Amino acid sequence: MPWLTNVSDKGSNPLMATIKKADLAFKADETVVYASHGVGRITAIEEQEVAGFKLQVFVIFFEKDKMTVRVPIAKAAGSGLRKIVEPAVVEKVLEVLSEHARAKRGLWARRGQEYEAKINSGDLMMLAEVLRDLYRSPEQTEPSYSERQLYESALETLAREISVVYGISQTEAQMLIGQSLAKSPRASKGDPSPAATDGQDNEDEAA
Repeated sequence: MPWLTNVSDKGSNPLMATIKKADLAFKADETVVYASHGVGRITAIEEQEVAGFKLQVFVIFFEKDKMTVRVPIAKAAGSGLRKIVEPAVVEKVLEVLSEHARAKRGLWARRGQEYEAKINSGDLMMLAEVLRDLYRSPEQTEPSYSERQLYESALETLAREISVVYGISQTEAQMLIGQSLAKSPRASKGDPSPAATDGQDNEDEAA
């Protein structure tokens, strides 16, 4: 399929003239967040021809995964593409992390899917809720394998965006998250975390 030369938002260009002003919420070389992929950078705005129709797309590169994704401009907002949040939002996220975890009962398989959906949403508040509910202090029992996997995924995704917002390293962002989590009320040693209630698979707990 033919691709046009990369187009920036500078100067006069026929391609840019065909894109509605409302769609230009994003521009080339801008750092953005794309749902489950996390933080990426728009490297170009291109045009692709599909079945005789011209389609404008944002070309987004994700450094962590060394992956490039093309998102149709007309469907950018609905597909989960958004701008990096403001510092005020991060402050609210840190407050959520320090709240008391919410216990959820039922089969772990269903709750695990709920956590995964929150992570894939790319919403910082939902990511914070996952971390808050799955976090375990040193005094608590060890988490299961699946809990650890979900926790680490949410932690990495959240830390990546916070590092961009505050202009700090991802390691420093994770430390900031950890400090907020440490402020939340926790159960005593031997008690399960609020996330690990009735219905946890025995095999999963043994992992």
